Amino acid sequence: MPIPEDVTGEEIDKDVKQELQSLPKTLADDVARNLVMVARLIDEDPEGAYGYSRVALRLASRVAAVREAAGFAAYANQKYSEALGEFRAARRMTGTVELWPVMADCERGLGRPEKALDMAGAPEVNKLDKAGQVEMRLVAAGARRDMDQIDAAIVTLQSPELASNSVQPWTARLRYAYADALLAAGREGEAREWFAKAVEADRDGSTDASDRLAELDGVEFVDALDESGADEALSSAAPEAEEKPAEAEENKPVVEGDDEIGDEARDEARDED
Repeated sequence: MPIPEDVTGEEIDKDVKQELQSLPKTLADDVARNLVMVARLIDEDPEGAYGYSRVALRLASRVAAVREAAGFAAYANQKYSEALGEFRAARRMTGTVELWPVMADCERGLGRPEKALDMAGAPEVNKLDKAGQVEMRLVAAGARRDMDQIDAAIVTLQSPELASNSVQPWTARLRYAYADALLAAGREGEAREWFAKAVEADRDGSTDASDRLAELDGVEFVDALDESGADEALSSAAPEAEEKPAEAEENKPVVEGDDEIGDEARDEARDED
């Protein structure tokens, strides 16, 4: 797959670069450039990112960072079985638990929420950092909702992290998930409150909390660039425009004596002839 000339491979994280040092330099550079493309495209073009991840995987399947990148690219394309396999391989190579939450979410994607809940209660969770533990809580709440256990999902999300006024990278997503669960339970007033709190914490627009809040407030947005909507508005206004001249004629003020003045003018014209 073509790679832009401005992508050198030097853009990758230093830890990944260190992993690639086990490869011959030319091969390491090729793998690095493909990994840069995965990172660059994964949000806006998941299919493209997946393609580059497969190239990197073909070149260096024994590098943990490559397996992890391939896992995330597969995950972004909802290829959950493939993603889970790559994450397991990366975990075997590194021995770390960082991928535990996303592995559990792959189980959800495969229709196995019970397995995800089992993983949420496993000893590995205690080894996660705070961000990882919050992520695991989000996955567990999602699994509860998969099983139509809305109240249990709400309880799962109730935590010191949710109650904290401190804004962390995961705060907006945690508040959003809690608001969404409350709304699913029919607790609209509380849901509105937490969507508003999510908006306050969402500094990088990672959620659509502002849209959800506006929806609850009954605010409707009209797309000014929507041609069909514009055409519809014009067609609805057209009959009014056609009726205006007749309406104006009907409302034209009548001046007394107009008829008499007209008759006199015609008589004078005949006399002059």
